[in-house]
Amino acid sequence: MSKTYDQAYFDKWYRSADHAVRSPAELRRKVAMVLGQAEFYLGRPVRNVLDVGCGEAPWRAVLRRLRPDIAYRGLEASEYAVARYGRSRNIGYARFGQLAELRFDTPFDLIVCTDVLHYLKPAEIRAGLTGVADMLEGLAFLEVYTREDDPGGDREGFQARPARWYREAFREVGLLPVGSQCYVGPTLARRVAALETCASA
Repeated sequence: MSKTYDQAYFDKWYRSADHAVRSPAELRRKVAMVLGQAEFYLGRPVRNVLDVGCGEAPWRAVLRRLRPDIAYRGLEASEYAVARYGRSRNIGYARFGQLAELRFDTPFDLIVCTDVLHYLKPAEIRAGLTGVADMLEGLAFLEVYTREDDPGGDREGFQARPARWYREAFREVGLLPVGSQCYVGPTLARRVAALETCASA
């Protein structure tokens, strides 16, 4: 039986004092780190963001506080989240794998996908990654947990793959790791010094 990403799910894992594994302060630090790294490689402020598997779009509010003029677009496979927040937070309905075909009018300075890939099947991951690489102008933040990690939180449907599996999948589409789960695509790869990249073994 598939998981249901309804209001009860988001209440439990994002708001409950007994279950939530990320604090608002941690989210603020994470968003600031990712923005800083993206702008370092772009050489300018981030103008637009694609947030894939965005849930209720918690990144949106933080991004807009830090960069008031930023253009945010979210994609989410939860019918609840899209029905409730789609219009007000600019969230459209899509699964990660649909990025293989889904395209927009402009590439993205920042593509975010947090806490999603380790719940998906390999074929969907590989399909969606082709779209990430194709639409990426700047930096991708792909937050994934692996067999080597103990992230806590929702373990239902968690796929405990080795880290090397994701490294290989990212490398296949031309994503270059630059630390802290951040990746640049071929457009910016030439700006990355040798010691800024992460070991791929």
